[in-house]
Amino acid sequence: MSDDAAVLVIVDGANVVGSVPAGWWRDRHGAAVRLRDALVPYATDGLPGLPGPIELVLVVEGAARGVASVAGVRVDSAPGSGDDLIAALAKAAAPERECVVVTADRGLRQRVEAYGARCVGPRTVRPLPPA
Repeated sequence: MSDDAAVLVIVDGANVVGSVPAGWWRDRHGAAVRLRDALVPYATDGLPGLPGPIELVLVVEGAARGVASVAGVRVDSAPGSGDDLIAALAKAAAPERECVVVTADRGLRQRVEAYGARCVGPRTVRPLPPA
């Protein structure tokens, strides 16, 4: 999806994957693929309080680099820091379109909010499994 009118939702892959202790550290690439696949329905359905369609970008870094994009979810591999790429994407979107960043990282939240992005937590796209 590349509709400039759609809200841009940038997902901090490392932060969202790391928010659930499900063994992701044993297979970071696989965890990123599973997250990417779980995000697909949100592209058309939207997020809570944010009706679809939305443009979804999943930012991956480190061992998760190289995850392919799929219909509905563009995957960008950060050449260095995922936070730096997320901040650059948020800055490029502002002020022409609404941008939402999915992360719990306080430092990253401050960076992207300075560009006008709104932030939501990882549970927005990855509910915690039942205990």
